[in-house]
Amino acid sequence: MTVEPERAHDYDLIVIGSGPAGQRAAVQAAKLSERVAIVERMPSLGGVCILTGTIPSKTFREAVLREAGSDGNGVVRDARHAPRMSDVLQRVQEVMMAEAAVIRDQLTRNGVEVHRGTARFAGPGVVEVRSMRGTTRLSAEHVLIAVGTRPSVPEDVPVDGTVVLTSDEVLAMDRLPRSMAVVGGGVIGVEYASFFAKLGVEVTLVDRNPRPVGFIDHEIIDELVDQLSREGVTFRMEDGVESIRVHHDPAPHAELALRSGTSLRTDTVLYSIGRTATTDALGLEAIGLPTDERGRIAVDEDYRTSVPGVWAAGDVIGFPALAATSSEQGRIAACRMFEVRCDPIGRNYPYGIYSIPEISMVGSTEEQLRKEGSGFVVGQARYREIARGQILGDDTGLFKMIFDPADRTLLGVHCIGTGATELVHVGQAVLKLGGGLDYFLGTVFNYPTLAECYKVAAYDAANKLGYDPERGGD
Repeated sequence: MTVEPERAHDYDLIVIGSGPAGQRAAVQAAKLSERVAIVERMPSLGGVCILTGTIPSKTFREAVLREAGSDGNGVVRDARHAPRMSDVLQRVQEVMMAEAAVIRDQLTRNGVEVHRGTARFAGPGVVEVRSMRGTTRLSAEHVLIAVGTRPSVPEDVPVDGTVVLTSDEVLAMDRLPRSMAVVGGGVIGVEYASFFAKLGVEVTLVDRNPRPVGFIDHEIIDELVDQLSREGVTFRMEDGVESIRVHHDPAPHAELALRSGTSLRTDTVLYSIGRTATTDALGLEAIGLPTDERGRIAVDEDYRTSVPGVWAAGDVIGFPALAATSSEQGRIAACRMFEVRCDPIGRNYPYGIYSIPEISMVGSTEEQLRKEGSGFVVGQARYREIARGQILGDDTGLFKMIFDPADRTLLGVHCIGTGATELVHVGQAVLKLGGGLDYFLGTVFNYPTLAECYKVAAYDAANKLGYDPERGGD
């Protein structure tokens, strides 16, 4: 008779947090036949991604387009349609519940045990889970921290969930305000500014930088600012907020004192200045694991922390803090901790900004290449030149590719307009495989599709280089 060896731990892996990083790590480890548990303190699985972040905001976008009397591309069908906040949020709730169910089913199928409650380290490899039912102590050889982040709010900002909100409270709004100040021109601020402007809200965006979303190609952002300005968004760039005061007489409103010396009165304020990792309740002092000023955890290229047996992945480790990259980080961490070979993410992952219009990019920007002193050539295509753009009614989209003039390899792809976050993946594949201008010049794309942008932009770049692929040069 074979006797099973006594197990030293309850599990091989305990994952704290069920967002993209935690979920993917748990499933990957389970598929490697490891014993896995997930600890989740929220009422629903999926973390911030499902409850207040990626899924709600992107569903909000699509619901806004529908309720604002637009088709899926932002083209107005019926200006007489009056959108209601309740209709927008109903669709958001439906999708959130469906996605949470998908995650629950996936964890169940793979034999991952879910513990409901708040996790706290009691020592190396030991996690206490506190809930209404009491405290349970779990142990594991490995622990992955994937607790995500929450909005950063200074103590002097009077967030009340009604007049002054963060992105967490947007989904609890019961009515559309007449006016809104968005403080912060990052991804979240720009997305919600465009959503509410499409719903007819008078939006003012305040940011201390010269451009919103500064890491995106400047020409693309200039196009975004132009389009949102035409939607009625007022940009107060290179400015900031000194103070916010909430008043309730004669009606609830906020008064913002700006650094420029002016004041701004608005019905609602959306405060969106960065995010803080939710590590403060984990008891990291019990294992001697430090964090930075925003609660983030430092890791190596394998997602190991400075404490043996403790790993971290997702937004809790900082940049790039994307749902897609977080998911891959969790998978890779699980493989590395159980000594299974897997490739790193690399640098050619896409960014998607789901504003109206949407933006996506992969690879280098012109600004980065100039700073590095690298040569480049840009090929452009406008949606108004593309048959599919005309069919969709989107004549404002801009698509561009950046090439190395020496060997014509692709360096970056940038797009603003309908389907940008889908369109970018063709360029991502070519970039990862080391392809370049000749591929696009010699490839047939479906017609009419937005993928034709690749062909038009490639010809534009070839003309600028004086390059004829049939002749091999000038």
